[in-house]
Amino acid sequence: MSKILLYIDEDSMDEDFVQALRSRNVDVLTVADVGMLHKSDEEQLEWARENHRVIFSFNTRDFYRLHTALIEQGLSHGGIILAPQQRYGIGDLMRGVLKLINTKSLETMQGQVEFLSNWIN
Repeated sequence: MSKILLYIDEDSMDEDFVQALRSRNVDVLTVADVGMLHKSDEEQLEWARENHRVIFSFNTRDFYRLHTALIEQGLSHGGIILAPQQRYGIGDLMRGVLKLINTKSLETMQGQVEFLSNWIN
């Protein structure tokens, strides 16, 4: 079972959050790291799938809609983690992400959406 590799979308590229993840040895790339700035959500999700990464986004509505559309078409994706942008501070986001990636594997995230609120206590 492989460890979850994160891909942070443009809406979620808070420098402090990304640095906090990296300081805890989380394998994380941002859209800026890989030259995907200003690409569509569909392109971001496809890049993540092709590169065996789980996308993390604050854009809950659009990514959940994409997830639903793909599943209805019999297609899949590499996994999506969604969190509301204004609801949590970096500490809460970190605790939730660390709990999730230490519980689930890359394989179990395939085609799945996880709401970070379910992982924050």
